[in-house]
Amino acid sequence: MIFGAIDLGSNAVRLMFANALEKDQRVLVEKATLIRIPIRLGKDVYRDQSISAKRAANLIKTLKAFKLLIEVYKPVDYVACGTAAMREADNGQQIIRQIKKETGLDITIISGLEEAEIIRATGGFSLPPHLTKTMYIDLGGGSCEISVLDNGNLIDANSFKIGTLRMLSKKVDEREWVLMKKWLEGFSNDFGNIGVIGSGGNINKLTKLYGNTTLNTLGLDNLEQAYHHLRSFTLKERINNLGLRPDRADVIVPAARVFLFILRTIKAKEILAPKIGLADGLIHNLFLKHKKLTVKGKFQ
Repeated sequence: MIFGAIDLGSNAVRLMFANALEKDQRVLVEKATLIRIPIRLGKDVYRDQSISAKRAANLIKTLKAFKLLIEVYKPVDYVACGTAAMREADNGQQIIRQIKKETGLDITIISGLEEAEIIRATGGFSLPPHLTKTMYIDLGGGSCEISVLDNGNLIDANSFKIGTLRMLSKKVDEREWVLMKKWLEGFSNDFGNIGVIGSGGNINKLTKLYGNTTLNTLGLDNLEQAYHHLRSFTLKERINNLGLRPDRADVIVPAARVFLFILRTIKAKEILAPKIGLADGLIHNLFLKHKKLTVKGKFQ
């Protein structure tokens, strides 16, 4: 069954259509189409606390196009969610009302912890058996969500106002790094034995450029090499010499810094980047919702 998901992120707005099915008691989400438009809502929000009229207009144009694609694709169901930038924009609710009026789309603003929970829903990835815990890290333009699980059961989760666009705007309070480090140190008994799963476009690109593309893993040494290598280029050189998109070339460096900070703190040797994101989790949950309604209908 085909489902759709719209993710209004701080860096980009995405529309994903995917086929969802159940196999061996696991929900599999197989991407069919992914459209990504770098609206960069966070660039306004982390500087001016609100979304500019020009960027709001571009957002609405994009969502009008997405709505037309949804009407053509005809998914079983779809959902649209906003994250950090939409949460923090002073005019976020006003823009949501405008989106509803002009496109008919209902946008749900989710918290950082809800975002982490949705991404965890995609779980079931294979990690080495000696690892005692699993840590999910989702890094976006405005925030970093981290969840820790033990045998699939959630132990704790947190959301930190540390994101790539926020870092580029120099709007990350130094105390936020201290809070993240202190929270991570709460799992010190498992340091060196925590399996790490990363999500988001930056960790996927870092793994593609510097990691093992067969296993989708990126070792700590390779991540450190990536960070220093990327920093040695100017933004223009990253675009022209490395072939990075302009909206990836700037945020990939702060992203590498965040992942390095976390991996060094918890003494992890590598990170798995299975190419998942919020949209995957949204579609996973839509499938389960549809399945529940179908089963309920059968037995009423």
